[in-house]
Amino acid sequence: MTPLVSVIIPCYNAERFLTETIESVFSQTFADYEIILVDDGSTDGTAEVIKSFGYRVRAEFGSNRGASVARNLGTALARGKFIQYLDADDLLRPDALEKRVHALISNDADVAYSDWQRLEENEAGEFLLGNIIARRIEDVHVDPQIALFTDFWSPPAALLYHRRIVEAIGAWNESLPIIQDARFLLDAALMGGKFVYVPGVQADYRVHKANSLSRRHPIKFVLDCFNNACQVEEFWKANGGITPERQVTLEKVYGGVARFFFEYDRSKFYEILARIHNLNPNYLPSGPRILRQLSKWFGYEQAEAIALNYRRMKHFVHSLTKKIPLTST
Repeated sequence: MTPLVSVIIPCYNAERFLTETIESVFSQTFADYEIILVDDGSTDGTAEVIKSFGYRVRAEFGSNRGASVARNLGTALARGKFIQYLDADDLLRPDALEKRVHALISNDADVAYSDWQRLEENEAGEFLLGNIIARRIEDVHVDPQIALFTDFWSPPAALLYHRRIVEAIGAWNESLPIIQDARFLLDAALMGGKFVYVPGVQADYRVHKANSLSRRHPIKFVLDCFNNACQVEEFWKANGGITPERQVTLEKVYGGVARFFFEYDRSKFYEILARIHNLNPNYLPSGPRILRQLSKWFGYEQAEAIALNYRRMKHFVHSLTKKIPLTST
């Protein structure tokens, strides 16, 4: 008997894309799956699209509480040995489930991840094939926890989870509304999950002109990154301690969010700086190189002030040159 895959699709105002997304599941070469749609309080025609598929899907409708809540509800309803989370505007390539299920079984792994392709929206609202993202976790760092905490990310459409790792994680982290998908993948590593790479493009990820949540709400995004780092630090303290490599990683992540909040929220900057100094009283930023040098000369806080004034002056000069055309005489 082939194992069942539960495809969980949270939906919020996804009327425009949902049919194509669901059809990408129906087109799978792997036949043993169930589709669970959770409508998160949509105000457009999403509910009607869902109902049009009738018995072929399982549907739940509720108030708007966020994608993590919707995914947690879908997970609670899932019967599959494997869990495929799929955003309502993304697509699976026809062989995605077949290849990933085979990889998980043959490698006794917990998470299968594949290459994926960006679908870029143009001015006419059309989605055109963009860059293919093809890299392995170990290309970022040999330790999956550090790689997924720092610079490795894949959309849910490019990932298939074994139920045992989903149960070990427990739930999608509802305290991180912007970076929830990145955190769930990181949680798989924190829980000791085994990852297997499945080569080849198996998912399409839409990049909208309106941009992602992280770009529409940059302060909320960076705040999520900070809160995530605090949670990871506490987890590491309780699970193996803060090793030198983990300390360097935390300093780098905290340093990045500190730079942002120095300009936008000085009180938050000092809160982050306190965490950095608890890790390393002699902290110096790893980069950019000029910031590190300024920190050696004037101290880190003063270096950030100099860097901020430089960025503001550069922006002012740039905006001025755009307003005043340069003409030759």
